[in-house]
Amino acid sequence: MSGLTPADERQHLKLLGLAGFASMASMRICDPMLVVLGQEFQVSTGDASAVVSVFAMVYGVLQLFYGPLGERFGKLRVVSLALSACALLSVITALSMNLSMLVVMRGFMGAAAAGIIPLSMAWVGDQVPYERRQETLAKLMSATVLGMMSGLWFGGFAADTVGWRGAFVLLAAMFGVAAVLLLRRLRQQTKLQTQSGPVAAPGLWAAFRLTGQLLGTPRVRWVLGVTAAEGALVFGALAFMPTHLHQQFGLSVVAAGSVMMVYGVGGLLYSQMARRWLAWLGERGLVRTGAVLVAVGLLVLAWGSGVWLGVLACFMTGLGFYMLHNTLQVQATQMAPAARGSAVTLFACSLFFGQSTGVLLMAQSVDMGWLAYAFSLAAVGVAALGVMVYRLVGRH
Repeated sequence: MSGLTPADERQHLKLLGLAGFASMASMRICDPMLVVLGQEFQVSTGDASAVVSVFAMVYGVLQLFYGPLGERFGKLRVVSLALSACALLSVITALSMNLSMLVVMRGFMGAAAAGIIPLSMAWVGDQVPYERRQETLAKLMSATVLGMMSGLWFGGFAADTVGWRGAFVLLAAMFGVAAVLLLRRLRQQTKLQTQSGPVAAPGLWAAFRLTGQLLGTPRVRWVLGVTAAEGALVFGALAFMPTHLHQQFGLSVVAAGSVMMVYGVGGLLYSQMARRWLAWLGERGLVRTGAVLVAVGLLVLAWGSGVWLGVLACFMTGLGFYMLHNTLQVQATQMAPAARGSAVTLFACSLFFGQSTGVLLMAQSVDMGWLAYAFSLAAVGVAALGVMVYRLVGRH
């Protein structure tokens, strides 16, 4: 563990929280825009969903590189550079003149944003003792959930008012502020480290080779496999929830984005009460309860017709997902303590590889009018995944 003072630790966590907020907002901001983007660029909603799937796909693949880079050059230094790149790319994205350019720029944004949240989690694993780690990760997760909620709402709001380009201008400003503040903090920390002596870091090739060794570990493969399935089932459905609320429940684009914020409220409720939930239900109980809530929420969303049923479904899905996901998240920080940066970024890689696969599959159902059936199949898949994780968590 580090020699950071409690005050230094709090300052770092605030900055990482801001970075995670911006990163998650950028990931979800296009979800409520799909109908508007399809209309502006004269393509189907399914085709417009490429702006979501390409971000997730590139985000996931680049985790394989950010883990070793974080081990070699320092996790926070890589995070600060990723924030700077996101700020620049957000400005260029706002200038996109056609869907192809927008998709390409979203891919670049996914590549840059990939270095933020996973390396922040790995930094927490390195710096925070295990007895405080779950609570600390939950606090960091609160910032990412707020970012997701804000991205979902503001994406719809901007699409209906100032235009989708304005949303990316705001993202650029947010990323820029986070980058400047974190770089300033790093300079102060570097001066202190220089006075106390240099810190040894593994060579870059050694760090990449370590990633391959991790994939040979059964426990790592188990965590990565179930995480990929979780990403495909839950995040694949999440990307099209605003579209379904707009089409099935008759809500406007901005209203659908606002209802989707209730998904984040469920996540916030869990993150604020993570310690109590764990004490009440235990790790396996969280898995079981979370899977049931997600499955029921997706079924209600698929076949419900009242606005309040849509709100309830989004809340249940959010609460259930974070119960299930936080269990896997804690497993990820402990599956390879000696190479936590690489391990956690592999975890994120599998999650967003699953997400991109799920979005691509869901996109086919949108254009054929089968979204309700796709949500139902996702509900069955989450229930089956919950049974498997419930049985296997106890063994590990």
